[in-house]
Amino acid sequence: MIRSYIKMGLRGLKNQTFFTLINTLGLAIGMAGGLLIALYIYEELNYDKMFADSDRIHRIDMEIKFGGAEIKSAETAPPLAGTVKRDFPEVENTTRFRILGSNLFRNVKKTDNIKELHTTYADSTFFEMFGLDLIQGNKESALQKPNTLVMTRTAAENHFGSVDVVGKKLLLNNKETYLVTGVMEDLPENSFLKDYSIFMAMAGNVASREDIWGGNNYFTFIKLSPGTNLDNFQLQLDGLLEKYVLPWAVKTFPGMTAESFAASGNYIRFHTIPLTDIHLHSDNKIEMSQKGNIQNIYILSFIGFFLVFLASVNFMNLSTANSLKRAKEVGIRKTLGSSRRQLIIQFLTESGLVVFASMILAVIVAYIAMPFFNDLAGRSISIPFDEPIFYAWLILITIILGLISGSYPAFVISKFVPVDTLKGIRVQGTSKWNIRSFLVVFQFSIAVFLIVGTLVVFQQLQFIQGKDLGFDKEQVLIINDTYAAGEQIDALRKEILNLSAVQNATVSSFMPVPSSRSSTSFFQEGKMDQQYAIQTQIWKVDDHYLNTLDLELISGRNFNGHSIADSTAVIINESTLTTLGLNAEEALGVRITQEVELGEPLYYNIIGVVKDFHYESLREEIGALGLFMDRSTGSIAVKLKTADLTDVIASIENIWSKMAPGQPFDYRFMDAAFETSYKEERRLGSIFMVFTCLSIFIACLGLFALATFNAQRRTKEIGVRKVLGASVSEITLGLTTDFLKLVIISTLFSLPLGWYFMSIWLQDFSYRIQIGWKILGFSALLVIFIAIVTVSFQAIKAAIANPVKSLRTE
Repeated sequence: MIRSYIKMGLRGLKNQTFFTLINTLGLAIGMAGGLLIALYIYEELNYDKMFADSDRIHRIDMEIKFGGAEIKSAETAPPLAGTVKRDFPEVENTTRFRILGSNLFRNVKKTDNIKELHTTYADSTFFEMFGLDLIQGNKESALQKPNTLVMTRTAAENHFGSVDVVGKKLLLNNKETYLVTGVMEDLPENSFLKDYSIFMAMAGNVASREDIWGGNNYFTFIKLSPGTNLDNFQLQLDGLLEKYVLPWAVKTFPGMTAESFAASGNYIRFHTIPLTDIHLHSDNKIEMSQKGNIQNIYILSFIGFFLVFLASVNFMNLSTANSLKRAKEVGIRKTLGSSRRQLIIQFLTESGLVVFASMILAVIVAYIAMPFFNDLAGRSISIPFDEPIFYAWLILITIILGLISGSYPAFVISKFVPVDTLKGIRVQGTSKWNIRSFLVVFQFSIAVFLIVGTLVVFQQLQFIQGKDLGFDKEQVLIINDTYAAGEQIDALRKEILNLSAVQNATVSSFMPVPSSRSSTSFFQEGKMDQQYAIQTQIWKVDDHYLNTLDLELISGRNFNGHSIADSTAVIINESTLTTLGLNAEEALGVRITQEVELGEPLYYNIIGVVKDFHYESLREEIGALGLFMDRSTGSIAVKLKTADLTDVIASIENIWSKMAPGQPFDYRFMDAAFETSYKEERRLGSIFMVFTCLSIFIACLGLFALATFNAQRRTKEIGVRKVLGASVSEITLGLTTDFLKLVIISTLFSLPLGWYFMSIWLQDFSYRIQIGWKILGFSALLVIFIAIVTVSFQAIKAAIANPVKSLRTE
């Protein structure tokens, strides 16, 4: 019987080639999209789970309110790790990282440096904590001594050409010599350490041994004993403030108590976050690696599920639309003795064959599309053909989809009364819109929702690009790692400035795009109590900084590079005025200091106020900022005045080669660096757009199915209308209007949902668009236009049919 069902199923599908192809294509596209999204989500949800005991590893984070700023930080003070290991018996192990960013390394036997983009100090317990092994070296002792390091396989091969490098030496930034004590495998793509290539011994970081609870620069990880009660552990963390932090702070603020600290509205809170939650659930501004977003996972899960579901809905609609052609077949089968159960199995077999073929095609499509999808999502995902569980999931999904897709037509068609079908009487359930209309409404509701989402994402990105940032990012070339030029850096700037294509240049590590950051608390003269603290970004710049980036002074003056007095001068931004409680003119001449201990503090005189500019992404409010004329040689920003960028870059590179021989010439444009801050939003927008197009395509197939069904059902009616004088345009309009009602219902239902959920997404941005009627109106018009184009083909085809032929049907 099974063989017979399959044979009859294949014959039935062959006899309906058009519907079979549409069914297979629709299901394949939906399943391919769902498969790609599922693989992406699987990798995101399994972030950092490859580490041993990952379920027991946590990081200690902080929430701080101090100096008018509220900060959520993944970085904590250096003594925290040792304190919790000593005081809390639940803590089995601890390890810390101190991020160093990009650095230049070279084999001591060579002259050319190689830039390593992600380097960090790490405690010697690093390997034990995360269950990592070395392919060269002893993991127990590899990071115990100062000026030792462990490198990844890729880094070892880049610097030495092999992994047999233990005992060899590297020079850091042309200054310090480090001994290579180990080599480890490259870290997995879905781990927070994936980008790091050099791990240097924390023993060489003097600050890591200091008992300072105010310098938060260390990522602190702990491993808890099995069965640890996290609520009880949190109570112990709460006690750190009064036991350690405040006694240290009293040295700076004599007389401060826990009560006075709380009464001022300030707070410091420690809490843990599981290692496996960091990637998707952390809301800290600074992380060791690029964060994901759990909201995006929800959105993509929604899209993936409904892509597959919409494809299954199309199968139902197309099968039901074709039911009129198969009504007599069912009548004959029942007359010849077939039971309803046998008919149900027959139709489910047919749907199973279509789903099976679609699944094979979907895997092929997904495999072909994978490189494009990886480029779109910024991942290195692959289809796990070597995993048996993958095939088990494919089989399970095929069975489920076969049952879902074939259940409705199987149970509806199989209950046709044979006498009615053989007499040509209209079968029950085929003359009403009922569930088929509902499914089309549902499909287009999803499509409209995705269109709204896509438009909102791209409108927000367009808003970011067009917003006045308060500085000029156009045609600004940033030369990185200029500290490699050593004492030649000032001469380097002057040589670059002599080029006719260069307008200005400034030396600083601090730029209003991803770059160095530093902050501390300042106090206005005469207001030295902790309640008057001002949490401020500290940027070290030169006297050319404001002119190069076209920052606007609203009061006061710029730095004078020839004035010794300006070494203790500061230019603040408008946001700092709010904290000081002064206006731009009143602030001039006011003195602030970072030092409040006994002795003579060092005061900085406010000489100017610069208009607020967005030095962080538009997700963040503009905070207090102080510009100090001080040495910072990490980069040079060059303002160009030519469109011939190739020649001027070549000229600058020639100057660099002379001033810093053997050092890599690395540069970026400020506008491009600005764009990188929003690459996740761009990826989300691109993913939205691709899968919106797929969902619209699938929804149109469903609408096409219903249009086909309706045209078949009303064949005789159309013939009668034409005989009575109805024109082609009138009939076409009548047929099209029926479907536009469904699309309009979909639009009215989904537009409020799209507005609501995308408004929630926009809450991540401090500066954002408002979802106006233009976005919603365009979404509605677009989907209505698509629906009209889809339906028109069948409507016109039915309207121009020969009425004589139409009247002979049934």
